Parts: sequence; structure tokens; C-alpha cells
Amino acid sequence: MSFKKDEETGVAHFMQDKTTVIQEARVFNESPISPKKCRILLTKIIYLLYVGETFGSQEATTLFFGVTKLFQHKDSALRQMVYLTIKELSHLAQDVLMVTSSIMKDMQPNLEVIYRPNAIRALCSVIDGSMIQAVERFYKSAIVDRNASISSAALVSAYHLFPIAKDVIKRWANETQESLNVKGSASSVAFISASASRYFSSFGRGSGTQTQSRYQAATSSSNITQYHALGLLSPFALCMLIRFASKVLDEDPNLHKQMHELLEGFLRHKSDMVNYEAARAICEMRNVSSAELYKPVAVLQLFLSSPKSTLKFCAIRTLARLALTHPQPVQACNLDMEKLINDDNGGVATYAITTLLKTGNEASVDRLMKQITTFMSEISDEFKVTIVNAIRALCLKFPSKQAVMLNFLSSILRDEGGYDFKRAVVEAIFDMIKFIGESKET
Repeated sequence: MSFKKDEETGVAHFMQDKTTVIQEARVFNESPISPKKCRILLTKIIYLLYVGETFGSQEATTLFFGVTKLFQHKDSALRQMVYLTIKELSHLAQDVLMVTSSIMKDMQPNLEVIYRPNAIRALCSVIDGSMIQAVERFYKSAIVDRNASISSAALVSAYHLFPIAKDVIKRWANETQESLNVKGSASSVAFISASASRYFSSFGRGSGTQTQSRYQAATSSSNITQYHALGLLSPFALCMLIRFASKVLDEDPNLHKQMHELLEGFLRHKSDMVNYEAARAICEMRNVSSAELYKPVAVLQLFLSSPKSTLKFCAIRTLARLALTHPQPVQACNLDMEKLINDDNGGVATYAITTLLKTGNEASVDRLMKQITTFMSEISDEFKVTIVNAIRALCLKFPSKQAVMLNFLSSILRDEGGYDFKRAVVEAIFDMIKFIGESKET
């Protein structure tokens, strides 16, 4: 009775047994086909697969070819479920290539748009490397299609097909780049196109000479400049572009000036995501000078006062890492970081404290130690270890403050905590005794 009620309301009962579901698969053979019953059963099959239920090869094959019979019905919602199920069963069933012709019928340009993206995604999961050349024409035309869902589906399929047919997929590079021109501001297509172009071109590197590597880096630099000139509006695509620029810079330091100018331009973008990605990339550049860091640090400083916790956390974490190698530019943010010591987010507060310990001066040590004491009991052992390590480094930097810090370390040694935390405290005390003679008497 309860199952009948669920069926009437269109809600599938998810506490399913695999054997029962396989027996119910006879609904695929009914005439006429009931889209509603079939959708419910397909949902059960997908659910069982997602929760880790194992299907034998014969069971999966029987279900797979039962599902293919549903291609006879034109219900669009049913067709979407059919494609989703085919993708999930294709890795378990045998002879899945036999469904290729049915899928390719839905890839024709004159059919409904709702069919084509699903068909494109499903096809890449059933074909093997030997068949890719036969369907290459369909994928290349889909990549440059003016419909974003179709173009995105083809680009994602190219990702999945690349490991089994690198040489063929590399020939789609022109279409991939053209999709950026066709789409302009379509965020999903721009992001996938940019990342796909970089992904396809990245293979085959690392085996050549230094001269060849620099030539490849210069070529990538040219591609990045071209992408930027297209006027991409998608923040996701621009973030991907920034990461490409960072990668190119690692491969060839001679491009430092060109890539730095590009990254610095993104600091003025209207998207916080792009601003942060550019600031982080500049802060992580090799051989970056203090003068080149002031603009990205200024952007990160603005994020410290943002009402968004994610922005604050990203900014303070990046500043904490930068303070390890370039503490001077980060000192400009000290006042803003002091306000974050009592932040509700424990991660933000911990990074603020540790960064201040790296950038602060001798006069600020006493004030910082008092503030640290107030919230040590509220944070996890992982953050406590981070703070203890920062205090150890600060004590070696300002030996005259050893009494204050040693008193703090001895007090937290009596607090509750795990092995790693206690070990960090003991090692910090030992280092103070070893390197600071006055601490032995304390």
C-alpha cells in the first residue's frame, strides 16, 4: 500500500533491494511504455549505483539493454533519465557499443536542443578509442555550436575522451579556441574552453630541452594574451587564465615582466574572485620583489574588512604565507589583522595571530600574547600547533621577550591537548633553552 501511495505521488521509495529492482525492470518491455513508471525505476537504479550497490556484469548488461528500449518513447524527461542511466551502467555492462547508433540519432543538429547535450555526454562513455574518428565530425561541430549547453557538453566530453585518443582530440584545438570567440561571455563555455585548451596543450611537455620548454612557454604566453584580448567576462574563465599565467611564469622566468603586468591588470577587475586569484598569483611568484607586492597586498587588505568570511579567510591565509618570506609589505595590514584576532571564525583568528607574530615588532609582543591567551582554549589542536610554532620563531627573533613567552608556553603545557600539541610546546621550550641563555634561569 505504501509503495502504491509513493507511486501515485511520483516519489520513489529509496530503500530498495537490488533483486527487487532487477525484477521490476520488466516494465521496460511493456507496451505502451509508461514514462512515469520507467523514470521511477531508473531513479532507483541510479540510486543503488550511487550508494555503492554492486551489479554483476550480466545484471548490468540486462538492465543496460532494457533501458535502451526506452529510446522508442519521445518523452524528454524520460530520455534524460535514460542517458544518465546509460552513462552509469556503461562501465559495468558488456557490448555497450551497440547503443551507439541510437545515441547518435539524438545528436543530429535538427533535433530538439534538450536531446543533444545528453546524447553527447552519453556517447563518450560508450565508445572506445577506435570509434572516435567516426564521431569526430559530430563533436567538432558541437564544440562551436551557438547553444551553450551543447558546446559545454562537447568540451566536457573531450576531456573524458582525451586519455584514450590524445592525437585525435588535439586536432580539436582550433574548434576549442573558436568556441571562445563564438560564445564571448557564456560563462560555462568560456571556462571549459580555456581550461580544455590548456589541458590539451600541456601534454607532451617536460621531455624536451630547456630551449624547447621555453618555446612552449612562450607559445602558451601568446595563447594567454589572445584569450585575454577576447574580452572574457566569465570570472571562472579569468581565474583559469590567471592560473595558466602563473604556470607559464614557472616554466620560463624570462616572461616575468609580461605575466606580472597581465596579473596586475586583473587586480582592478570588478569580481572579488578574480581580484583574489590575481593577488594570490603575484604573492606566490618566484623572485617577486617587495615593490611588486604592495598592490596585491592592498587588495588583500581590503578583503580583511569584508563581511564575507570566505574572503577574509582567503586573504589572511595568503598574507600569512607571504609573511614567511616578505614580512615587510604585510606590515601595512597589521591594524586590520589585529581586528580579526577575535573573529568568530577560528581559522581567521588563528591566521591573524600567526601573521602578526611574524610581522609585529618587539613593542607589540606583550599585547599579542595577552590576546592569544584569551582564545587558546577555543581553537583546535591543529591551530594551537600553528600558534606555538609562530611563537617559537618570534622568541628567537626577540630574545628579550623570552620571559613572557616562556611563561605562556609553560601555562598552556598544563592545558588539555593532544600529543602533537604537547610535543610542539615542549620543542619550543627546548629551543628557547638551547638558543637563549637567559631562559635557563627563567
